[in-house]
Amino acid sequence: MAKTRIPDAAGSDAPEDAIVIDLKNPWIAGLLAWAIPGLGHLYQGRTGKGLLFFICILGTFAYGLYLGGGKVVYAAVPWEQQFRWQYFCQLGVGLPATPMLIQRHRMLNNEPLLFGSEFMAPPRNKPVPWKDDSGNMTRQPNELAKWTVQYHPLFEIGTVYTMVAGLLNVLVICDAAAGPLIIKPHKKGETAPEQSNND
Repeated sequence: MAKTRIPDAAGSDAPEDAIVIDLKNPWIAGLLAWAIPGLGHLYQGRTGKGLLFFICILGTFAYGLYLGGGKVVYAAVPWEQQFRWQYFCQLGVGLPATPMLIQRHRMLNNEPLLFGSEFMAPPRNKPVPWKDDSGNMTRQPNELAKWTVQYHPLFEIGTVYTMVAGLLNVLVICDAAAGPLIIKPHKKGETAPEQSNND
């Protein structure tokens, strides 16, 4: 069991004034925070923070998915010209993003996709016909090209939203495992310690 002490609102360091946060088991809290954003904080009894992180991070992730028609979260496939690094950021959201790994595995092994749908499935490398907004029929070289044209510019925006949600959850994991970052304010009349310059 780990505990951390933070100064009170007035910046007092006195033990009787400090606020004690029970981090319980930091490894379990960090794992839970990765699995579902905010769950690690709920495990620690930090309910307000836990609910805030849950709503904000999963809301951002879900909104990004919505903008991109459920296509913006998928794991990289071998035929893509550029390696898709974005999914590493998206995996920071935890279990809500893991279906993309299962869908990729199933698609590459020619197995039926989860739920019988292409949700979070990678694009297929085959030509796809598509009718544009003007009613003209076009032939896109693969599904990724079709998605990019079909959802433009929402495909890119949705990708950014889901990445930001994953990266924010990395900070939440750190907060659950190590406690809040405290920057102690300087008291009136104190000067900041001089920093050494090693240039």
